[in-house]
Amino acid sequence: MFDTEVKSLKSFNHYLSKLVESRLWLKVIIALFLGVGFGLLLSPQNGWITKETADIAGNWLALPGVLFLKLVQMIMIPLIVASIITGIASNEKDSLKKLGGGVLLYFLGTTIVSVSLGVILSQIFRPGRFLHQQALAEHNEITAAPTENPELSFGLETIPDAISNLLPENPLASMVSGEMLSIVIFTIIIGVAVLSLENALLRPVKLLLSAIQEVCMTVVKWSMLLVPIAVFGLMAQLTSSVGLSSLSGLTYYVGVVLLGLLLLVIFYLGLIVLLGKKNPLHFLKKIRDVQLLAFSTTSSAAVMPLSLKTAEEELKVDKTISNFIIPIGATVNMDGTALYQTITTLFIAQAYGLEMSLLNIIVVIVTIVAASIGTPAIPGGGVVILASVLGSVGIPAEGIIIIIGVERLLGMFRTAVNVTGDLTACMVFNRFYGKTPILVSEKTNNKSISKQ
Repeated sequence: MFDTEVKSLKSFNHYLSKLVESRLWLKVIIALFLGVGFGLLLSPQNGWITKETADIAGNWLALPGVLFLKLVQMIMIPLIVASIITGIASNEKDSLKKLGGGVLLYFLGTTIVSVSLGVILSQIFRPGRFLHQQALAEHNEITAAPTENPELSFGLETIPDAISNLLPENPLASMVSGEMLSIVIFTIIIGVAVLSLENALLRPVKLLLSAIQEVCMTVVKWSMLLVPIAVFGLMAQLTSSVGLSSLSGLTYYVGVVLLGLLLLVIFYLGLIVLLGKKNPLHFLKKIRDVQLLAFSTTSSAAVMPLSLKTAEEELKVDKTISNFIIPIGATVNMDGTALYQTITTLFIAQAYGLEMSLLNIIVVIVTIVAASIGTPAIPGGGVVILASVLGSVGIPAEGIIIIIGVERLLGMFRTAVNVTGDLTACMVFNRFYGKTPILVSEKTNNKSISKQ
C-alpha cells in the first residue's frame, strides 16, 4: 500500500547513507572550526577591517547557510502535514488513542522537568548577580529598569482565549504566517478525520501524501549538498559579529545553561535505559549525525527529515511511530528551549536586581511551558518567544540585549538537545507500541513451541 512512499524514503535513505559514509559529521566538525577561525580573523575587534566591511563579508559567507535554511523551511509545512497524517492514518483507532494521549502527556512531563531543572539551577547558581552592576554600566538602555518586584500580567481570564487561539480560523493564513502549533493541531484533526474514510478513498489519500513526501525529500536531498559550506559560513558570520570578548563576558551564564542542557541529556539517557530498555551509549552514537546537523543549523525543523531517517533506519523505530512523534515533536517538544528560556528569564531578572517571589516563579514556569510549545522550530524562534515571556511576567523585554551576543551559540546546543528529546520519545514509545518484525517472529516461534 505504501510502495511509492517506501521507494521515495529508500532513495533518500540511500543518499543520506552515502553522505554518512563520506563522513558528513566529520566535514561538519571541520567546517565548524574553520568557520570560527575565519570569523575571528574577520572580527572588527582585531582592527584589520572595519565593522561595515566585516558585516558585508559575514552576510556573503552566511549566504549558503541562509539558502540551506530557506530550502528546508520552504518544504517544511507540506512535509509536516504529510508525515503527521501518514503517521495517524497508519494506526488503528484504538492504538492512536493510546499513542496520542501518551505522547501528549510525555511531552508535557518532559517540558515540566526541563523548566523545573532550569529554575533549580537559576536559584542555586544565580548567574545574573554577577552582571547586575556590569549590565547597568555597559547598557544605558536598562538603567531605567524598575527596582520593585515585577507586576504579573498573567491571569486566569486569559487562558480561554489562549486555548481557543490554538485552533486556526484560517489554516492557510497560519501556514503563510508560520504558526506551526496551529498547523500541527489542524493537521492532527485532519489526520484523525482521514481514519473515518473507507479503504477505497483512503488509498488515494495515502498515495498523494507519499508523492508529497517524495517531492519534499528531493528538495532536502538538494539542500544537504550545502551543509558543510553552510556550517562554515554561519559560524564565520557568528564569530565575526560577536567576537570572543562579548562571549567571555557571559561565561558564567553560558556555563549554567550548558550544565542544564547536559543534565537534560542525562535525563533522556535515563529514560532510554529505564523505559526504552536500550544501551544509552549506542543511542548517542546512532544519533550523532542528527545532533551535529541540529547544532550547525539551530533548526530542529531543518533536521526533521534526517531525524525520521535515523529513527527508522538506525534506531529501528516503527515508521508509524516516528512519522507521528517527530513532526509533532519538532514543534511541541522543545525541552532544551524551555530550559534555556527559564534560566534566561531568571538571569535577566537577577541582572536587573529583581527578586522573583515563589508566585512569580510559578507564573514563569506556566508561561514558559505554554510558550515553548509554540516556539518556532527555526533559528531565532526562541528569542521571539522569550520576549513575550519576559513581558508576561513583568520583566523588561529590552533585557534581551544582555544575552543577544551568545544567543546563537546557546541556540546551537539547545537545538541539539531538542532533537535528542524527539528521538528519545521515539525509542520510549516504540518499546510499548512498536510493531517490529523481530517481535512478530518471536511471537510466532513462541506459539509454535507452545503447540509442540
